[in-house]
Amino acid sequence: MILTRLAAGISALAVGMASPAIGAEAPRGEIPVTCTNIASGANWQIRIDYDKGTVDSNPARISDAQISWHDASDGGNYTLDRKSEKLTAIVASSTGGYFVYHRCKLEN
Repeated sequence: MILTRLAAGISALAVGMASPAIGAEAPRGEIPVTCTNIASGANWQIRIDYDKGTVDSNPARISDAQISWHDASDGGNYTLDRKSEKLTAIVASSTGGYFVYHRCKLEN
């Protein structure tokens, strides 16, 4: 009887410890993400590759809070807030540069 209760308790503890690990699993592979320009409503797509640590083949810093990268083709620096799904693009120019704001739909 005591061994049965002990085994049941250990099983419950093991399940309780495994649950957070399953729920906290990071995304894997390449994921297409659709973003919308807040001002114009224009849509465009980025491809986040979690395994390679890239966005549209550009090296990216990927954390639980945000994904950021530099796109050499347009000179933009991008930061995607993973919680709010807001994407900010900062582009330098001869007149001082500009910011563009987007909203992206991340599939979790």
